[in-house]
Amino acid sequence: MSSSQAFLGTGRRKTAVARVRLLPGAGNIKVNGSAFDDYFASEELQTHATEPLRIVGKQKDFDIQITVQGGGPNGQASAVRHAISRALLQVDANLRPALKEKGCLTRDPRMRERKKSGQPGARRRFQFSKR
Repeated sequence: MSSSQAFLGTGRRKTAVARVRLLPGAGNIKVNGSAFDDYFASEELQTHATEPLRIVGKQKDFDIQITVQGGGPNGQASAVRHAISRALLQVDANLRPALKEKGCLTRDPRMRERKKSGQPGARRRFQFSKR
């Protein structure tokens, strides 16, 4: 691993897309140009997004630049988790079993169901009236 090499990863969840650059560093994380703690305000989202780093024990080995767009906070955090996992595989392919066991490499396929015409929502129906 050379000092200037960046490892890239793309992650998706719902309509959120995250692009991650892992650079050798001290553990600084920037999301869309702002601090990680400011962008993901809740501790739960921060923990979820950085889970792959904890699994492999490399929290302080990389500076991470993240670009994320689309979706909401939960979808974005999951997209970041997926992207970091994929970037870590480029760093060391031997990390695959540990990340796979925790489900970090699987793209969550669940999407929002579309609203159907003639109904108020995706599943909700207008009240039935026989007469």
